[in-house]
Amino acid sequence: MKSFLMLKTPLSILAAALVLSGCTMIPKYERPAAPVAAQYPGATESRKESAASDIAWENFFAEERLKKLIELALANNRDFRVAILNVEQSRAQYRVTRSASFPTVEAGGGFSRQHASGVTADQWSASLGTTAYELDLFGRVRSVNKQALEKFLATAEARRSAQISLVAEVASEYFTLRETEEQLQLARQTLQAVQESYDLNKATFDAGASNELDLRTAEGQVQTAKINVLTYERQLAQAENALVVLVGQSLPADLPASRSFGDTNLLADIPAGLPSELVQRRPDILEAEHTLKAANANIGAARAAFFPSIKFTGSIGTTSSEFEKLFGAGTGVWSFSPEITVPIFTGGQNRADLDSAKVGARIEVANYEKAIQTAFREVADALVANGSYASQIEVQAALINAQQIRFKLANTRYRQGEDSYLNVLSAQQDLYSAQQGLLEAQFNKLASQISLYTALGGGWK
Repeated sequence: MKSFLMLKTPLSILAAALVLSGCTMIPKYERPAAPVAAQYPGATESRKESAASDIAWENFFAEERLKKLIELALANNRDFRVAILNVEQSRAQYRVTRSASFPTVEAGGGFSRQHASGVTADQWSASLGTTAYELDLFGRVRSVNKQALEKFLATAEARRSAQISLVAEVASEYFTLRETEEQLQLARQTLQAVQESYDLNKATFDAGASNELDLRTAEGQVQTAKINVLTYERQLAQAENALVVLVGQSLPADLPASRSFGDTNLLADIPAGLPSELVQRRPDILEAEHTLKAANANIGAARAAFFPSIKFTGSIGTTSSEFEKLFGAGTGVWSFSPEITVPIFTGGQNRADLDSAKVGARIEVANYEKAIQTAFREVADALVANGSYASQIEVQAALINAQQIRFKLANTRYRQGEDSYLNVLSAQQDLYSAQQGLLEAQFNKLASQISLYTALGGGWK
């Protein structure tokens, strides 16, 4: 054991080298100014409610049936599963890169037997050492580690974006399904109404009390209504198929009952906040910023390439011709082999790498600013749509009321022989169109609320 105490010199040198590792040459990072207005268009004040990203999707969506579908999608959707695995892979890659910051210490042992000149000699050995460890005096390794860390963090933000997008997709597809169900129900009700009208016209025509034009007009209504029913049945089946793919499995038979499509409390109200909050919370913006920081760290690595690279190989150990004396006094050996590489002429490669790194950072600044501008527009558009569709629903309801009165008057005048059936047909078509329009406006209102929630960076937990 005394021999090992005497052979502490290489370890002391290693410890001193680790302490002397210098700072990096990464440029000081400053977040670029957001190239958008301080408030969203039409905003008059900043409210103090919780930010959208603080509202878990379980609290944003009120319908239990939809919540269950979102839970299944988060557990089974294959695209989201890939996003999660990408984070795990990125974390592992960062750990691989970071391992270069530490020396690799290996232990070894050996035995050899050699015969020469009639003499056979044995040699036992044991050693502990490191090979080609780079002293990070100019921060190259640390810059590379920083770059890998930022890439990992960017991947984590991409995973959050994927979750938000999946939640929004499931909700949008679910409400598409619900709207199609309502449209199909309306089409069937309309078919029943025009079928009754046709039957009445047929009886009147057979009795000689009406003309064939009215009969054929009523017959055309029936065929058109049947086509509408077939169209919505097809769209309903396709919407179910799309929802199954998003959920990642067949829809369970024991799902909670759905709420009325016209319920005004299917989604919670959320505050828009300020664009400055958006920059700090929306995952895709944070992902772009981490990518920018990674590009900034790459500049530090490129700068460090202009300076000497210092590596060393060292080991301590013991050797003996007899195994029993392998760790005895006087058997210790050690070696220390530093190596320094100074870049003298590289044909302009180092300069080109640095220029490329600087341009890459400027590209990521532009990408970051573009991400902010895109997010700002998405929020602004969703705010406009949300308010507009709320007003449209009210107007659409009033239009339906007017068209219902018109249809009743036209139908009464026709029954009394005071008007032609063409006015009844026109009134019925306009009423049906107004009813379809209300369902579309209700869906668009829900879709705009979901878009606003997504655009504000909400929906993750």
